[in-house]
Amino acid sequence: MKIKETLNLGKTAFPMRAGLPNKEPLMQEAWDKANLYAYRLKENEGKPSFVLHDGPPYANGDIHVGHALNKISKDMIIRYKNMAGFRAPYVPGWDTHGLPIEQVLTKQGVKRKELDRADYLRLCRDYALSQVAIQRKGFKSLGVLGDWEQPYMTLQPEFEAAQIRVFGKMAENGYIYKGAKPIYWSPSSESSLAEAEIEYEDVRSASIFVAFKATDTKGILPEDVEFVIWTTTPWTIPSNLGIFAHPDYDYVVVAVNGRKFVIASELLHAVAEKLAWENYDVIQTVKGAELDLMTAKHPFYDRETLVMNAEYVTLDSGTGLVHVAPGHGEDDYIFSRKYKLGVLSPIDNRGYYTNEAPGLEGLFYDEGNKKVTELLEENDALLKLEFFTHSYPHDWRTKKPVIYRATPQWFASIDKFRENILSEVEKVDWIVPWGKTRLYNMIRDRGDWVISRQRAWGVPLPIFYAEDGTAIITPETTAHVAELFAENGSVIWWEREAKDLLPTGFTHPSSPNGAFTKETDIMDVWFDSGSSWHGVLNQREELTYPADLYLEGSDQYRGWFNSSITTSVAVNGIAPYKAVLSQGFVQDAKGRKFSKSLGNGIAPKDVTKQYGADILRLWVASVDSTSDVRVSMDLIGQTSESYRKIRNTLRFLIANTSDFDKSKDTIAFADLHGSDKYLLIRLNQVVTSVREAYDRYNFMEVYRTIFNFLTNDLSAFYLDFAKDIVYIESENSFARRRMQTVMYEILVKLTKLLVPIVPHTAEEIWTYLEQEEEAYAYLAEMPNATVIADADEILDLWSAFLDFRAGVLKALEVAREDKVIGKSLEASVTVYPDEVTKVLIASIAEQEDVATLLIVSEFAISDEIAPEEAVKLDEIAIKVAHAHGEVCQRCRRLDNTVGANANPHFAELCDHCATIVSAEFPEVATTGFEEK
Repeated sequence: MKIKETLNLGKTAFPMRAGLPNKEPLMQEAWDKANLYAYRLKENEGKPSFVLHDGPPYANGDIHVGHALNKISKDMIIRYKNMAGFRAPYVPGWDTHGLPIEQVLTKQGVKRKELDRADYLRLCRDYALSQVAIQRKGFKSLGVLGDWEQPYMTLQPEFEAAQIRVFGKMAENGYIYKGAKPIYWSPSSESSLAEAEIEYEDVRSASIFVAFKATDTKGILPEDVEFVIWTTTPWTIPSNLGIFAHPDYDYVVVAVNGRKFVIASELLHAVAEKLAWENYDVIQTVKGAELDLMTAKHPFYDRETLVMNAEYVTLDSGTGLVHVAPGHGEDDYIFSRKYKLGVLSPIDNRGYYTNEAPGLEGLFYDEGNKKVTELLEENDALLKLEFFTHSYPHDWRTKKPVIYRATPQWFASIDKFRENILSEVEKVDWIVPWGKTRLYNMIRDRGDWVISRQRAWGVPLPIFYAEDGTAIITPETTAHVAELFAENGSVIWWEREAKDLLPTGFTHPSSPNGAFTKETDIMDVWFDSGSSWHGVLNQREELTYPADLYLEGSDQYRGWFNSSITTSVAVNGIAPYKAVLSQGFVQDAKGRKFSKSLGNGIAPKDVTKQYGADILRLWVASVDSTSDVRVSMDLIGQTSESYRKIRNTLRFLIANTSDFDKSKDTIAFADLHGSDKYLLIRLNQVVTSVREAYDRYNFMEVYRTIFNFLTNDLSAFYLDFAKDIVYIESENSFARRRMQTVMYEILVKLTKLLVPIVPHTAEEIWTYLEQEEEAYAYLAEMPNATVIADADEILDLWSAFLDFRAGVLKALEVAREDKVIGKSLEASVTVYPDEVTKVLIASIAEQEDVATLLIVSEFAISDEIAPEEAVKLDEIAIKVAHAHGEVCQRCRRLDNTVGANANPHFAELCDHCATIVSAEFPEVATTGFEEK
């Protein structure tokens, strides 16, 4: 027998190398085969419900890191809740309608306008389903558990039917109307857009000062005056029908270069400088109210422009007179209503001028900027042209500029129930506090919601028209359409004539001949996903409405969070969520957005292939996802190092409890040593902190708490000196079993706490915990902290000792640098303490061998004056010398008893080790050890 064989060296088959990329897919298959998701829910029957409603990602393309951040975060919450006393189902979903899918088919050569509408929609549906399959596989590869076989999709007939019912109820409540007010229009998409579909990019634009010659000044101003406006959209001048002046501002008539101009008094000097007026005279001052109802001639068309009063006019820039084109501006439209000004929008769906703009017809609106300035110049109306860069709205899908354009559209009137929405916003628990302010302000300031789209792939607006054009939206018709959609899907809208979509025997006074037509616009896709509280939460037996939590990216304040609360309040008067948690965007290591042009994107499948899903999940837990987060393969690599530390520490616990039988080897808490009690109390604190962090969805705090405990309390302290006990002492000794008691409890509880974050690793560990009754770690319950008497006193004592220990470690490092010692076990430590430290050490020494705790061979305290070479630390001094005696070949301590044993076979051992070996391996006493 070799000396090494007398040690209780921890042994385990649990591998040091994780091999996650190979193991994880096999584990996921096993979870599927065991139906682990459903099994856990069944175990939780009768428990309080917790519902996280999944916001639907768009079904187009492979999942990206942002998807991974979102879905992993949700999985952590669901796993935790199911292990913490709740029944928490998870129904994943997809947003499957919309323009991007149409664009993909166009790139594939599909010509929408040449196909039968129903056939085209089936192609869209097939493509969407293929993308759902790809993304589902990607999400499952991340270890996300859920009802993957029965997800919800906005293209499902039952979902479309529920959406129609939401629309019908909103119409019944008087919130749906048709109007021709200006809305965001995307020429590149040939469709209206909602505010949620707008993003802003810097563009270079022309800005112009234009003079409008007066035609009627009411006898107040000279007849030959000209009203000067400033605009950054020259292309809208053909649509000009008016000029706004603020009723309370002073306006001046300025004589310059033989002409007379009207501008706001406060802006005179700025305008004069801009237009290079060197000599000018103010010949008259009037209030804006006096300009009301004056008229001017359009600069190049034979029509009049009306001067009107509007209090929204500001003096921030321009001339204090605002060019009014009600067909291309929201404020222009709103403030000109009381003047019954017309609405002119001579731009078609593709952004080209129509024949309502003579001289410009057939020209793209952006090219019209140049032509308009030429026309203004020809008519001596252009006073100044310059260019500037500013932020301008763009279509978030095509990335092309959008315009305001008045076209007949269907709207949801926000004004009619805005205060109700704001009241509900106040009641929601906003996990990220500024989220409340953000959504509140958006709702407060938003205009009516344009819900119609001039596209093909989406849910049709269930609206019929009578022979005289009267719109028909009744509870009877929408209920019937909903039933048809539930049975056949919304494609039936295009497969049947209007009369065949109406209830049998339906009549309407505006259709004496019984003829009807149907709406060809579809609904805004935000109405699709915004109806999911009804299409999913109210339709699935296992779910509840309102949901306990919505969790999505911060862009959803203008998107899903917004449309969901709008439709829910419109129909039921309540928010669809009790709490909202938002996450930031994922960026590269330099803080840049991921983009194809930069080539800086990271695909989750690349991370899982190289590192494994648990490493990606650990990264998610390690970052503050409530703000923007950075990621790169290097940063993932750093996370991998942290994972390795966690894994190896847990592996040590597994190895050193492999012979521990908790049913008979467990030592009662009262009989444990002080260091053991301290570790279990610290474990209690960890359990409490981690569970509180999980409850607050603060995964970073979960990660930090567990990692710091593993690193500082275990690796750097308890397990560091534990080796000299669990390896050395006899197998069934009290000293060994007490430490195993602590190790095993820590191992089991930490494994449970880690299930939501690194489920694959936790399940792998669980296979080595055969004494635990649950087949899977995920079927276990979250650990609870145990009540321990005198916990505070024990914590105070050992916290003080650890501070003292830190001083000893400093002294040992100095001795190591001075070549006094090599390893710490070569050290003899003498402490010259103050009274507080003397009491502290005496308290510790009552149960513990202080030398063992410090991993030194000799320890003493002295009342003498500290020698000069001692290391001074606050009120104490520490001297480190080389220990006496020889190295014991078994415990590696320096001991004077080595070589003094009467049995020559034990000459290499200290007395303590000789005693252990004699008792455990009596044959060695007569045969001796094999040579090394």
